[in-house]
Amino acid sequence: MSSSQTIGNSPFRKLGLLTIGRKRPGFDQQWNQIMRTKADEALAACGFQVVSAEQPVIDDQTTRAAISLIRSNGCEALLVLQPSLGNGQLALTVSQEWDAPLVLWATPERQESSIVSSCSLVAQHLWASVLRQAGRPFEFVYGDPDDRQTRTALTTAADICRTVAALKHSKVGLVGQHAPGFLNMAVDGPLIRKALGAQLHPLSLPQFIDRSRAIDGQAVVRDVAAVREMNLPLKGVTAADLETNSRYYLALEQLIEEESLDAMAVQCWPELPNVIGQWPYLAFSRLNDEGHVVALEGDVDGALTCLLAKLLNLGVGFITDWLEHEEHSITFWHPGNAPLQLCNPIGSPDGPSLGEHFNIRKPLVVDGPLRADRPVTIARLWCCDDQYHLTACEGRAVPPVRKLTGNHALVEVPDRDVREWFDELCHAGMPHHVVLYVGHHRDTFRRLARAMKINWVP
Repeated sequence: MSSSQTIGNSPFRKLGLLTIGRKRPGFDQQWNQIMRTKADEALAACGFQVVSAEQPVIDDQTTRAAISLIRSNGCEALLVLQPSLGNGQLALTVSQEWDAPLVLWATPERQESSIVSSCSLVAQHLWASVLRQAGRPFEFVYGDPDDRQTRTALTTAADICRTVAALKHSKVGLVGQHAPGFLNMAVDGPLIRKALGAQLHPLSLPQFIDRSRAIDGQAVVRDVAAVREMNLPLKGVTAADLETNSRYYLALEQLIEEESLDAMAVQCWPELPNVIGQWPYLAFSRLNDEGHVVALEGDVDGALTCLLAKLLNLGVGFITDWLEHEEHSITFWHPGNAPLQLCNPIGSPDGPSLGEHFNIRKPLVVDGPLRADRPVTIARLWCCDDQYHLTACEGRAVPPVRKLTGNHALVEVPDRDVREWFDELCHAGMPHHVVLYVGHHRDTFRRLARAMKINWVP
């Protein structure tokens, strides 16, 4: 089973399917086969490439062999299907063989029958209880394979499980350190590894400066031409200012490839504008638009927040300051690093332009508000008290009341008192950066926190 659907940076998502069978006849095996066939069709429609044993597993030997096959094929998540109640003991066998969260899918009973046809929900409830008591995270889906909501739930559940697994093999680079004075962004590499599974990879800021200066001149010329083709208006800057940002862009692109980085954070001030003479925010914006994760001000946990969303297929994020708030609204702002896809269209009245930083008046930043009139999610991952925390809140971006330089967004949050939430977040140690995403994803982040075994701050 395969699909040409493109998800993230991969042409498909590999999913291991473990179907639990029975040693002895029982329940409605015709209904069992119907559910198995429909499950295959549903997973194909979701865009999964499924790897499974030829027959349902019935004991330790067949279970271990099936998981070995699934693992050897590079599957990113494991789904357990139990269309008829099987051996609950196999839950522990699976937990021994698969060390990441898994998806339990319970299918419905045959409604036209007076006899219990499968006990699928009972079976998966049993497994859920066993896994929870064993301290193993899982996602639970219940529903008909033909139902659109069931298919959406399966996709989300699989994305959550593959995100936890992928994070354990991810690598986040830190060029320099956190920005001076931003002590709340200091990170602990061993704690990141222990709590999240990710690897912190420190990199030299002076070496990055040397790298950007040494970029091949012809490559710079080609990249400047590509930027000019974007037709971004220049306000207070000239085309000559594009060269330095192209050097930043190409140097960062090289680092990401050479060091196999899944995300990175860069100490962008005061050294870069003072030593090289420019801010790197256009380069950051472009790289994030292209699917890379690059955070400013040495914010490693901000980069990890964006990496989580990328792995969950939630789209690109805007790392931003929480500038001000009222009872049911928040103004978010940062000085020019927003991905262009989150801004208004280039050339529109409120479209992005290139200019100077508002404070240290040097180029090159992206000016322009984020697009309004759409749902958004505010999220943040951070460390406090030697443990990781995650929060998220849903709102709606609305037209801003006042115009600011840099990038800004006004978000209405009608269902909670923002002042109380902000107070809770401050007392939970959350840093002053949050990440803004398009769409409503609070429940996905909540479930991810549970699967990662980190603290959820509601």
